[in-house]
Amino acid sequence: MKKIINDPEHVVTESLRGLAAAHADLLRVQYDPDVVIRADAPVAGKVAVISGGGSGHEPLHAGFVGPGMLDAAVPGAVFTSPTPDAVQAAVAATTGEAGALLIVKNYTGDVLNFETAAELAAAEGLEVRSVVIDDDVAVADSTFTAGRRGVGGTVLLEKITGAAAARGDSLDAVEALAHKVIGQVRSIGVALTAPTVPHVGSPSFDLAEDEIEFGIGIHGEPGRERTKAEPADVLVERMVRAVAEDLPFTRGDRVLLFTNSMGGTPMIELYLAHGIAERLLAEQGITVERRLVGPYITSLEMQGISLTLLKLDDELTELWDAPVHTAALRWRA
Repeated sequence: MKKIINDPEHVVTESLRGLAAAHADLLRVQYDPDVVIRADAPVAGKVAVISGGGSGHEPLHAGFVGPGMLDAAVPGAVFTSPTPDAVQAAVAATTGEAGALLIVKNYTGDVLNFETAAELAAAEGLEVRSVVIDDDVAVADSTFTAGRRGVGGTVLLEKITGAAAARGDSLDAVEALAHKVIGQVRSIGVALTAPTVPHVGSPSFDLAEDEIEFGIGIHGEPGRERTKAEPADVLVERMVRAVAEDLPFTRGDRVLLFTNSMGGTPMIELYLAHGIAERLLAEQGITVERRLVGPYITSLEMQGISLTLLKLDDELTELWDAPVHTAALRWRA
């Protein structure tokens, strides 16, 4: 294993120290338990939007803390759910009378620990709601989940709900909007290589030089099938078909297309895949109105990509376009 680290047990904390040093204008970090908090939190009268999960998927979630997106992110150890006390600390640091929405990816540990934290916060008089995202179309159940996994759609959900909270929507409205997004977003991923968890020191699974894992999870969980490597045209067509047929997406739909690197895929390949996906969707009469291309939900150094489609309407488009200023995502209206 070759990584730019010191002690594998301290990777997350040392990384958070670097994040805090690089983006002190946007966020602060409190340790033991580790929580990344918007610099000006709590924001009076605003619904707090909080997310989190195992580390190793950066910039998810800590890279999305800031105006227009998350009020706090709770990083666990690499590929390990954060503890309830850490989630509770994030709630306490950001939540006022307007309440908080917890965005939870559908992994068993995340769901249990975030639910426990919400119950503890409620006992202290705070109004906290949770939504669970399960946008992965690859498999119905996996090593980590009961039901579909939460993957690339999480980035879009955090941006859109963060924008709604920033414009002053109530907790009821932000929660309803979150459920709307969850119902309209679908994703699938493909791996060319496996990630190596620092404290394990070896790849999470074995792939032959000429093999790919179709439908991989963001922790290296098995996908739909292991197949021979294919040209990009063939591979991306399979991915687009898997996602588009699930909701389904149909002719006349307006969508946001998110083409994501799993960490080790270079941008030259990512844009190549994105271009193919755009062409295939156009041929189906599906209009790509918004786009996101880059490594936004990764799996350490895994080579591979994921595709996410979100069905848009005027409200979702407006919220996607709303200003955001975080370490990893930023634009003006």
